[in-house]
Amino acid sequence: MAVKKIAYDQEAREGMRDGVRQLARAVKVTLGPRGRNVIIEKSFGSPTVTKDGVTVAKEIELEGKYENMGAQLVKEVASKTSDVAGDGTTTATVLAEAIFEEGLKNIAAGANPVSIKRGIEAAVDAVCKHIESSAKPIKGSKDIAQIGCIAANNDTEIGDMIAHAMDKVGQDGVITVEEGKSLTTEVELVEGMQFDKGYLSP
Repeated sequence: MAVKKIAYDQEAREGMRDGVRQLARAVKVTLGPRGRNVIIEKSFGSPTVTKDGVTVAKEIELEGKYENMGAQLVKEVASKTSDVAGDGTTTATVLAEAIFEEGLKNIAAGANPVSIKRGIEAAVDAVCKHIESSAKPIKGSKDIAQIGCIAANNDTEIGDMIAHAMDKVGQDGVITVEEGKSLTTEVELVEGMQFDKGYLSP
């Protein structure tokens, strides 16, 4: 059985903070439409060049156990953001690092960690309400194409395809993006329904 090392207080927090910083530093260069590319070494084959925050985060494994735990926490943030929203993983990583850093400062100054957690949750609710109130509704295909273009690293062809697909399926339709085997990008319309839950057996 592997020996477990137990650490408390500042020792454990500092190790995790180093891991959070290292992962965030690698990911945050990809932030926004002017973000830079990251080259990821592969054990076999050619390296991967990407500007996707979650792809960079998933490839990071650190040697130190506490550092790696910190990196895994932020990696989880990026993965969940990707699953729920499909984008914004780099922004989520930058926010996670900032929240972690400020939380540690307050804990070191004597604040109660549970109170900090409650404060963060209240702040998240307030920010979400503000974002919802300041959101602008999409007015047409041109807006959809522009947003799609930005999400696809300024690829106007992809943006136009997304707008075309949205026109076909409507606002309540489901769009699934899959990696293809050919060199062309295609849009395929499939009639049917999608169920959010699995099968039910009495």
